[in-house]
Amino acid sequence: MTVNGAASQETPQAAPVAGEAVGRVLGTQAASPLSFWIGLEPGKVVQLDDVVVTRRDVPGYGPVLVAGVVTAVEARHEGAAYDSDVFLIADGALPAAVVEVAEVRVTRVEPEVFVPPLPGAKVHLASAGDRDQALYFDVMDRRIPLGMGRDGQPLYVNFDFLDGTRGAHVSISGVSGVATKTSFATFLLYSIFNSGVLQQEAANTKALIFSVKGEDLLFLDHDNTRLDERARSVYAGLGLPARPFGSVHVFAPPRPNDPNGVPHVSARTHGVSAFYWTLVEFCEEELLRFVFADADDERAGYSLLVGQVAARLKAWAQPVGDGGAVMVRGTACRTFTDLVELLSDQLQDEAERHEWTGAQTPLGTVNAFLRRLRSGVRALSPIIRGDLPFFRSHSVKTSDAQVSIVDLHNLPERAQRFVVGVVLRGEFHRKESAGTAKPLLFVVLDELNKYAPREGDSPIKEILLDVAERGRSLGVILIGAQQTASEVERRIVANSAVRVAGRLDPAEAMRSEYGWLPTAVRERATIAKPGTMFVAQPEIPVPLAVAFPFPAWATRPSEAATQTVKGKGPADPFQGLPGVVEEDIPPF
Repeated sequence: MTVNGAASQETPQAAPVAGEAVGRVLGTQAASPLSFWIGLEPGKVVQLDDVVVTRRDVPGYGPVLVAGVVTAVEARHEGAAYDSDVFLIADGALPAAVVEVAEVRVTRVEPEVFVPPLPGAKVHLASAGDRDQALYFDVMDRRIPLGMGRDGQPLYVNFDFLDGTRGAHVSISGVSGVATKTSFATFLLYSIFNSGVLQQEAANTKALIFSVKGEDLLFLDHDNTRLDERARSVYAGLGLPARPFGSVHVFAPPRPNDPNGVPHVSARTHGVSAFYWTLVEFCEEELLRFVFADADDERAGYSLLVGQVAARLKAWAQPVGDGGAVMVRGTACRTFTDLVELLSDQLQDEAERHEWTGAQTPLGTVNAFLRRLRSGVRALSPIIRGDLPFFRSHSVKTSDAQVSIVDLHNLPERAQRFVVGVVLRGEFHRKESAGTAKPLLFVVLDELNKYAPREGDSPIKEILLDVAERGRSLGVILIGAQQTASEVERRIVANSAVRVAGRLDPAEAMRSEYGWLPTAVRERATIAKPGTMFVAQPEIPVPLAVAFPFPAWATRPSEAATQTVKGKGPADPFQGLPGVVEEDIPPF
């Protein structure tokens, strides 16, 4: 297409370009080293996210590649003066031409001679090496697949910005149930484990996933029965095998009032361990502060009292028997209820209170502390025990498998906070003691805004801030997901090298926390389909629209293929019997 006679001004191409020629740099719009507009040739089409290149021969420097991503596409009648002219033009009564133009945001200039492309210069769809140059894939020594671009070619993220070499942590935002945040997080883990970037560290690298949405994440090591050949071809195009996670261990809380501590899960019957903390551990490790893990607790007047009581329990509690029970000042406690009743009696006694508080504490503060403590008895009793064999394994450990899943969906929110806080503290201290960043530990935590809210303080928020600010040097990488990044502690989001957005609420998309999304991309995010994510990473100046593949692992019990144990038949003897048919098929 010739735009305003631009064909005569075309700059000779410095080198042949293999991609298809789609248009020329416009002369009616100012071109700059950062962005320019192109007029499309008749019959040629570009769409958002296409990668295009042009070249200019600069005196003294030689050929300069200017590459970018299409960020806007417009079509109009050239020659029409009024809105009603469209009807005359359609009827052939008024001469006019249909013109399509596209805006290109420059991603790379190579070599770095920042001059604008000249009007009339040919623009090509990037192919092969040009595309890799435009998106910096050619300089990523360790890259992992993120999914497919709109051109059907793989898109990558630089692992240097995930493992702490040059940055760390991932922040994923989007509307619940539509943005597929958890699905993308698990695919990112799968890509890390199976892309080869970990090399000899692959066997030792671990992932810790906190699951709060039913039992959907408990079958990551099962084949997905809905995976078809088309989906398998996508994995092949990404250079990944189409298979489930190879090593998974599930931890679940005990069933309430169950004297045997049987894990509280229904769909999975193998590879599941119960987790809980004994009263001995609760006292020795000063876990009382995680009972008060809400931000409101830190603002309350009894926050100092929590630390004082925890210190007394650590000093005075003595183990009793082999079930994890404790003896405190002559009273045996075998359940969390027993311990709470002991504290209630001691703190309400004028003679004993001073021994516990160490200072003159108003009775109103003590009563507020006890009210909050009693309110957690029902939620925490299943996971704080003194009535189960002390020697049995009951801790959440990441050493047993490559992926450890902590199932929280059967616990009340109060207990979920306790588990997340205590487990994260334990893993973070373990990595500190190791004194080395390798092997890496990836932590996937959904509903990050609940655990690290923008306002207030809490023990969990302190740990997550520590992970965000020091985890990079210790090899603890946070993959946090939330509906609203605007409600998450700023320092956690700011320390995330890779930022991801799925479908966004329109009001949320306009907040400053999404300043990394150009205006056009923000608008697109409000209508994005499930499975499409916008990914920003430090090396690439524009977010990439990524479509990640359908999971090769089961995302719910009904998708899980029957597993066999040593070739002797199904691992679950009841698997395959008629059951509940799930209607909510995952949106991919």
